[in-house]
Amino acid sequence: QVQLAESGGGLVQAGGSLRLSCVASGSINSINDMGWFRQAPGGEREFVARVSRDGVTNYADSVKGRFSISKDKAKNTVYLQMNSLKPEDTTVYYCNLYQNWRNYWGRGTQVTVSS
Repeated sequence: QVQLAESGGGLVQAGGSLRLSCVASGSINSINDMGWFRQAPGGEREFVARVSRDGVTNYADSVKGRFSISKDKAKNTVYLQMNSLKPEDTTVYYCNLYQNWRNYWGRGTQVTVSS
């Protein structure tokens, strides 16, 4: 089994920054992709950013140039640096790990951006 634990969410003013962290534990191997998704109440879960097993990063258009994803393989941790935050970034952010054709999810961390 794989467990994901997010941290770093909170309340910030528009234009501010937050850094989310996600630590993976359990049956982790080196061949995995990790990323972040977000989901508003009643809405669909949407892709935010991903870092592949080879270190290739991808971003949703809505966060390009503002968010940066990185991964510390030794710590099985993925980070999401969020800058220039906007009120529309307010929602719950979920860590994702894709390994052996399975998706694993964290419980989510709330990000609230005030205007």
